[in-house]
Amino acid sequence: MKPDVHLLHTELTFKTSRSGGSGGQNVNKVSTKVLLEFDVMNSKVLDEIQRDIIQEKLANKINSEGILQVVSQTERTQLKNKKIALEKFNLLITNCFLVRKERKATKVPKAVKEKRLNDKRIKSELKKWRQGRE
Repeated sequence: MKPDVHLLHTELTFKTSRSGGSGGQNVNKVSTKVLLEFDVMNSKVLDEIQRDIIQEKLANKINSEGILQVVSQTERTQLKNKKIALEKFNLLITNCFLVRKERKATKVPKAVKEKRLNDKRIKSELKKWRQGRE
């Protein structure tokens, strides 16, 4: 059910721009920020079910045109930022298709119920004793 991430790499586009923030002269003249884009809607690798799963789980990273965007600008070189963006993309896609185990509801143990009732009884007796009644 999970798509091959390496096949998806053929449909990726990269855009570069200047990074923001501090960094001196390097920031002002070198385009190190990398924007990875993947067109979820028009992908030939994904089937309908996979497309729906990605759209549902990554809705906050997909824009109105149906393009998944991943940005990296932490490193000083374009190559490192491209590598980080690819790793982020791979992680997002693999996490989309992880099937979580359902939690089984368990009963409250008898000892825990008895302890709670015993604590309530003690607290009640303490309050009665403070009021001077018994």
